[in-house]
Amino acid sequence: MNKTILKSIGAILAGIVLAAMLSIGADFLFDKLGIMSMENFKQTSLSIIILIVVYRFIFNVVGCYLTAKLAPNKPMKHVIIIGIIGTIFSIFGSFVMWDKAIPFYNIAIILISLPSAWLGGQLFLKKQNGKTKN
Repeated sequence: MNKTILKSIGAILAGIVLAAMLSIGADFLFDKLGIMSMENFKQTSLSIIILIVVYRFIFNVVGCYLTAKLAPNKPMKHVIIIGIIGTIFSIFGSFVMWDKAIPFYNIAIILISLPSAWLGGQLFLKKQNGKTKN
């Protein structure tokens, strides 16, 4: 396997791991603070679920920004790959969680995967283009 492919895989894994760690950490914190219950997620209020979807979107953007930054070339291709992987995992997760969470949550998590990936890549490109102009 050549170096570029290994760097690409590493960039994608780094973004996925960062977003997952941030999400899991925030979930753990919310659970410990009593804001939501991981064991009884369906009983979580809609406003808290919206907050969870928002922070997951932000964490996905951050993870995809990292991927774009680490990508050896074509940063948008790398973040779109993450968006596709995230969509697939979210669809699978929604089937598993369907009876444990309200449908809004499951559908929202599926729908944010690609837009958050795209935004993370675009933010990186915007910053990178700003640096090249200076």
